[in-house]
Amino acid sequence: MNREEIQEYLPHRAPMLLLDSADVDEAGVCHARYAIPEDPFFCRGHFPGNPIVPGVILCEIMAQSCFHLMLEEFSHSLMMYRALDGVKFRNSVFPGDLCEITTQLLEHKGSLYVCDSTLSVGGKRCAQARITLAAVPK
Repeated sequence: MNREEIQEYLPHRAPMLLLDSADVDEAGVCHARYAIPEDPFFCRGHFPGNPIVPGVILCEIMAQSCFHLMLEEFSHSLMMYRALDGVKFRNSVFPGDLCEITTQLLEHKGSLYVCDSTLSVGGKRCAQARITLAAVPK
């Protein structure tokens, strides 16, 4: 799925659409990519002279990749955060980096979806989290 196709499902729009592509493989794992722009709005004050992508943005990138594992919910629901567990930041992410995100659905109970997600740059793990989302009626 390219950026235009992603916009058919995700409610996010620029500048908060944080995926360039996403595909789910035959094992049900989502593989997504996002190229951090050279001058993203979220790095302008974080930190002047040494821009680093904030951890909350990395979590949002991973959460947006989770949505692709539950696309059928989007016709009647909005996916909302319910929990972030086991969040770890291992390496910094910078403007110009290409993020590769791998996400797997672990559990689905009623309206709750629990996913494990990892964000890497150049093969180095930068962030990981267990993300719980809820399908909330629109």
